[in-house]
Amino acid sequence: MMGAVEGVFLVLMITQFILGNLGNGFIGLVNGRRLFRSKRISLSDFIITSLALSKIVLLWIFLIDGVLITFSYKMHDSGTVRQIIDIWTFTNHLSTWLITCLGVLYCLKIARFSHPTFLWLKWRVSRVVVWMLLGTLLLSCCSTMSLINEFKINSVLCGIDSTGNVTEHFREKRSEYHLIHILGNLWHVPPLTVSLTAYVLLILSLRRHTWQMQQNCTSSRDPSTEAHERVTRIILSFLLLFLLYTLSFIILSSSCLLPDTKVAQMIGEIFTMFYLVGHSFVLNMGNNKLKQTFMAILPCKSGHLKPGSKGPSPHS
Repeated sequence: MMGAVEGVFLVLMITQFILGNLGNGFIGLVNGRRLFRSKRISLSDFIITSLALSKIVLLWIFLIDGVLITFSYKMHDSGTVRQIIDIWTFTNHLSTWLITCLGVLYCLKIARFSHPTFLWLKWRVSRVVVWMLLGTLLLSCCSTMSLINEFKINSVLCGIDSTGNVTEHFREKRSEYHLIHILGNLWHVPPLTVSLTAYVLLILSLRRHTWQMQQNCTSSRDPSTEAHERVTRIILSFLLLFLLYTLSFIILSSSCLLPDTKVAQMIGEIFTMFYLVGHSFVLNMGNNKLKQTFMAILPCKSGHLKPGSKGPSPHS
């Protein structure tokens, strides 16, 4: 019988699933229509669209996982189902690296530094990000391939457990499985490091640019400063959501070591779904094209949108 905790968990999961699909589906629909009309798409729009599609896949995976946790926890915790659900690792790491590529693109387009290495990267921003995307695909495949050893150990555990003979060998294999499962979180370290570097550079560039405007007695509301501030707000939102997502992924991966595994998995999945919904909201509100399209379909007068409020943006 479903308890109160499971009921609240299921309601939150379904609500976030609907909101997440609406937000990410809107991104895919708008950018897909623009691609169909113009037969071309900018690099930033391509990353944002790919990110939205990957998050839709993740939303479906987490919904199925949540339903299994609520109604059939034994089946969810079985070896075969767990291995099927763990395939989401590819989409998960792909989504994480796409966020990193977006942060690097923002940084190279908006930030201003005179260091030769930064200038070299800035002049080749499109080529750098394209190579990052190719590397992203490769690393996501590698992270998925690393699950093979985990699946092998899990098969051994299922074979031993079916005999009912819990021996020292079983305990060792179970500890090895949990260790490998938790160490899988290390795949998040490279994208997190690169993202943090890009975010810090953007913030330092904004502070430096604002200081120069004040020294020159220039208005701090010039288009360049506004672009810096807008992208910095987006990046900080990305950072907070990304840290929340990393924390929730650690909770999910380490749930087997926590006192109440089922509740820990529920909390981890709620946080993860919140990230998927929140990130799509930030993308829709932070991108001028998406925001204007969204405002245009609202039942309000178009005159509420200021024609000159567009400003420079890394999306254009």
